[in-house]
Amino acid sequence: MIKIGLTSVMVDNQAKALRFYTEVLGFVKKTDVPMGPDTRWLTVVSSDSPDGVELLLEPMGIPAAQVFQQALFAAGIPYTSFGVDDIQREYERLTQLGVVFHMEPTTQDYGGTDAMFEDTCGNLINLHQE
Repeated sequence: MIKIGLTSVMVDNQAKALRFYTEVLGFVKKTDVPMGPDTRWLTVVSSDSPDGVELLLEPMGIPAAQVFQQALFAAGIPYTSFGVDDIQREYERLTQLGVVFHMEPTTQDYGGTDAMFEDTCGNLINLHQE
């Protein structure tokens, strides 16, 4: 059976991304290996699943990555989605921490509730609750 072990999100600054994804969102740093003068293999995981799927904070190393990221942001398309148990609670917690939301919790026609915020690294991120 194939499983998802690693996924990534492009970031404009790995140090800033690490602070946001750990201190604000609550992920935990899993791997931090230097890959060059300004690049690291830097992953975070959910605090309640330290051996679960890793999220690579991927530096944008080529101009096409920046174009792609900016196009998604301009179109209002989230780069990825994270699941939450209580979207209203997370929305309120993140709002108090200064996170900028583009959509507050909204029930979707396909089921579930979504909210969308900026990750301070050039991406829109979706929160989803079943």
